[in-house]
Amino acid sequence: MNYVSKANFFEDFFKRRSYLIEKYSKGDITKGEFLKYNFDYFNSVNARPFLRIDSFEKGIYNYQYFNGLAKYYKMLAKEVKNTKKRSRYYNYYLNLGNKYYQKKDESVLTILELQNFTNIQSYYIKCDSNFLKNSLYEIVLIDKREAIFHSKADWLLNVLKEKKIFDDEIKTSLIEEYINEKY
Repeated sequence: MNYVSKANFFEDFFKRRSYLIEKYSKGDITKGEFLKYNFDYFNSVNARPFLRIDSFEKGIYNYQYFNGLAKYYKMLAKEVKNTKKRSRYYNYYLNLGNKYYQKKDESVLTILELQNFTNIQSYYIKCDSNFLKNSLYEIVLIDKREAIFHSKADWLLNVLKEKKIFDDEIKTSLIEEYINEKY
């Protein structure tokens, strides 16, 4: 049995995550490639989400896991949308993507709870996409590196407003290029 300590597991995961973020930021890979590399990583390590999120690291891991799957299946749905396979696969991929987006948002809430809803900024972001305008918002953990989350979930937005950590002002995303790049 090949045992990897939890510390090494998270160290490897965060190194790889930062590496891909850096490659994307430099323009070495596209958003689609970034998403595919994330999907391939989780597939290659036979990844599974944590059932109990009791640390920031587990929360980020689950967020990345579910977000990667959601975006990947959404990308597949777009690919088959106007093909003969549409009737068979389009709804299947779309439903899988939506299921994983819901789980991603649940992971975000757990991370925010672990933060005791402190050192957090959240606000709507400017988007090129008409579909995302006035619905996509950004959540930033001020004291954590590369902890920027996005959602459209009304229920999560209501929690942010209830906790008085949501600013109604529309701002530029901290990762604007990524947000506005199509894939």
